[in-house]
Amino acid sequence: MKKALDGITILDFSRVIAGPFFTMLLGDFGAEVIKVELPGGSDDTRGWIPPDINGESAYYLCANRNKKSLTVDLKTEEGKTIIKELAKKADVVVENFKTGTMKKFGLDYDSLKETNPRLIYCSITGFGQTGPYASHPGYDYIVQAMSGLMSITGPKDGDPYKVGVAISDIMASLYAGMSVLIALQARKHTGKGQAIDISLLDCTIASLINITSNYLATNNPPQRLGNDHPNVVPYQTFKASDDYLVIAVGNNLQFKRLAQSIGRMELAIDPKFETNEMRLRNREALTEILSFEIQRKTVHEWLEIFNSNQIPCSPINTIDKVFKDPHVTERGLLKKMNHPQLGEFAYVNNPIRLSDTPAGVYAHPPMLSEQTNEILINLGYTIEQIKQLKEKNIV
Repeated sequence: MKKALDGITILDFSRVIAGPFFTMLLGDFGAEVIKVELPGGSDDTRGWIPPDINGESAYYLCANRNKKSLTVDLKTEEGKTIIKELAKKADVVVENFKTGTMKKFGLDYDSLKETNPRLIYCSITGFGQTGPYASHPGYDYIVQAMSGLMSITGPKDGDPYKVGVAISDIMASLYAGMSVLIALQARKHTGKGQAIDISLLDCTIASLINITSNYLATNNPPQRLGNDHPNVVPYQTFKASDDYLVIAVGNNLQFKRLAQSIGRMELAIDPKFETNEMRLRNREALTEILSFEIQRKTVHEWLEIFNSNQIPCSPINTIDKVFKDPHVTERGLLKKMNHPQLGEFAYVNNPIRLSDTPAGVYAHPPMLSEQTNEILINLGYTIEQIKQLKEKNIV
């Protein structure tokens, strides 16, 4: 079956997560992704162990399936020639070096588009290609702090917290993937490629959505609320008799069901709680009442009651419980693939579901330089020429 992105070739110079994650997702739909590293390896995640599987970093494995590995020294003329030849035939270049690095190599967008005007060139940096911070190195943690995300994350009266995953990297990754697909569609109309400037800071600020909108509407900087929602009540964690659970009441009908379920129907007609606006104004009083009632039963008991009454709720699962959940199992989020050195290992499936051109796994995360010979032979290099390049540590 023809894949959705058959015929699209991506040269991927990116490292760690923001670039590799989205190029992997596109590779799942058939794009040919050539992962370019320096001889000896330059994706730091290869060395981020433990944990590992027989010496292969679990972090590296999470973002690099469906790719081919090419090693090239970009500082040498022979190495630059290889990349320029590949770029002539490529559809997309992705890089997340510090601003200006690729220009030093003569491999920036303006240089490569001379021989391939259809090339789409996606640069991912911490702060973008312009502005006073453009030259600063950008790490997810720094961006979470600078964007305002940490200021709204954590206990109300405690320290600011970062999110437990590199969320700024992931948001930039998803924006980058969407921008590449948009640029590919635009190329159908114009016949030309274009440069894409993705900033982790831009993407994280844009992802604050209602938080930034609340501020722009009121000029009041949002405060940390722990696990409470700034606009909806009750939409938070509660302590049952044995553990915590989440209740997410999104409208007045659900609140009436909640009041009935806990045996406090009078709350639904109390003017202080009847509407979300009033519940928001009287958050503390309502939370005190609900907390008192919910601590009377176990999480399991409440889940049965709330689910039977169509009240959105959830246990707070640890990751091991996530993959034992029957719904997650039915949806096929957990898959396994084979690796020539690691044997069979588990991974999280692509969450994008297309009915006619679904995602698939066509190649394991490549070992360093695994496809270098194959790629160079396809460019017209002979075995002897490749041997000489390796002897000079160019590939």
